[in-house]
Amino acid sequence: MVKKLLLSLLLFTSLTFGESKESQFDSLVTKGVKEIYNIQFEEAENSFRVLMANYPEHPAGRFFLAMIDWWRILLDPDVEIYDDLFFQKLEDVIYHCDNILEKDENNIDALFFKGGAIGFRGRLRSLRESWLKAADDGREALPIIQRAARLDPTNIDVQLGFGLYNYFIEVIPERYPLMKPLMVFFPDGDRQKGIEQLTLTATEGRYAKFEAQNFLMQLYDQFENNPYKAEEYAKMLNEKFPNNPNFERYRGRIAIRRGDSYFAFNVFQNIYSKVENEVFGYTDKVEREATYYIGLHYRNIGNFDSAKVYFELSENLSLKLDKKRESGFLINTVLYLGMIYDVFGERSKARKYYERVLDMREFGQSHVMAKQYLETPFRQ
Repeated sequence: MVKKLLLSLLLFTSLTFGESKESQFDSLVTKGVKEIYNIQFEEAENSFRVLMANYPEHPAGRFFLAMIDWWRILLDPDVEIYDDLFFQKLEDVIYHCDNILEKDENNIDALFFKGGAIGFRGRLRSLRESWLKAADDGREALPIIQRAARLDPTNIDVQLGFGLYNYFIEVIPERYPLMKPLMVFFPDGDRQKGIEQLTLTATEGRYAKFEAQNFLMQLYDQFENNPYKAEEYAKMLNEKFPNNPNFERYRGRIAIRRGDSYFAFNVFQNIYSKVENEVFGYTDKVEREATYYIGLHYRNIGNFDSAKVYFELSENLSLKLDKKRESGFLINTVLYLGMIYDVFGERSKARKYYERVLDMREFGQSHVMAKQYLETPFRQ
């Protein structure tokens, strides 16, 4: 959670840049951005290659080519094969912007894209837990973005960055007092103002509206404890980009938080269907999550035969995916399988699963429950 907070604090995830009066430019950028969010990477790359060919001096094409790699990383953050290429593309953006700024120090597009590139560099560094370098990137990017905003105060997209900053700079020390020493190096924020700025961008933003909706979905779910408001944005994103597994999974999770288990079941069934049909982006990790929640639904309605099938699928995927430590998916799945075997009257199998739980790290009340059911069999 702290990692997610710092990722968000290094706010410069916004797609903020100057306005273009040329409809072809605007059309290409809009088309490419939508293709990125809908995980159509080849199509997006083609759109931005055309943009670079038609507008070779503008930094937008280079920047958005890097954003394709950013979303490749987001689809599976544990895989680092795209990191070096992403950093190289960001450095190319920064270099290109610096060349522009040498000739025109007030070039708004160059300022925005340079600040954005530095900010995304910081985001990846924080994702990889390189905190000091990430913080340096944040401090470097902020004045660049502020300067660009002063030069073009009508640009609504820039409010995404300021909104994220204002929100998380106040939330982090409240939630995590140990982070306060780091926060003294940053200007004060305003939580409510941050939400207002994000909402403005989510409603009226030109290119950054989807990123603003994405962050509002997450902050309402994780920090504002308002899953109903989070669902509004999850619905927007999922319906706009139906083949984005991150948005679709989030919608299912929020439905569970809202207590709408049947809707969540339908969402994860749809996700599982896409996995089986090999839709791009619907990976083993996506399948593991889908099978877990499908199994959980069947368990909750008392269909233990079906629950067992999906939990075993989820267990096998977790055993394949969990490299450093056991995931919560694996721990809960093993516990639930033990409970199911108790329901089936297969006590010896149930005990083996409970013992496996105790050999794993504690997750929630997993050890307490495993010990309880070792002593007294689980009853439906």
